[in-house]
Amino acid sequence: MVRFLLIVVLILAVLVLIGFVLGYNKIRGADVRVAEALSGIDVELTRRASLIPSLVHTVQTFAVHEKGILDHVTNARAALSAATTGKSIAQRSAAEKDLDTALVPLLALGQTYPQLNSSSNFLNLQENLTDTENKLAFARQYYNDAVATLNRSLTTIPWMFVAPLAGVAEREYYQTPG
Repeated sequence: MVRFLLIVVLILAVLVLIGFVLGYNKIRGADVRVAEALSGIDVELTRRASLIPSLVHTVQTFAVHEKGILDHVTNARAALSAATTGKSIAQRSAAEKDLDTALVPLLALGQTYPQLNSSSNFLNLQENLTDTENKLAFARQYYNDAVATLNRSLTTIPWMFVAPLAGVAEREYYQTPG
């Protein structure tokens, strides 16, 4: 009888250990997917920010009197670049919103300066920005999906008991600027 109980306890201990390992790996894997998704957002934000100097230069050659708009875009780009190196999701989102706000009057200058709107360089930059915006929207959605999966795992039984041991906490959703 004692031998039977010992075998049952040993089997239960092995099952608990296997469950812990599976839960740990599931939660850590979800955490890695969230980090990868955030990196995808940063790649697109960096790509977007790298297009801004060319756009500013192109506009500057046609619209020399628009220094305030150009300065606002340049400052917003610098803030976005700084935000992508930090850990705060809210800071990234706020910097992205500020750049969106700064780009609206810059892109509208194409209406004020028809020669700018006919510039192939300006049109190419606008097209690249639009492409980057589409990729950025996808990257945000992918990130939020990864966060939802992770957060759901962290709040459901039995994974919620493994999460503190894995050192993983709930993540913040990326708020779309606008």
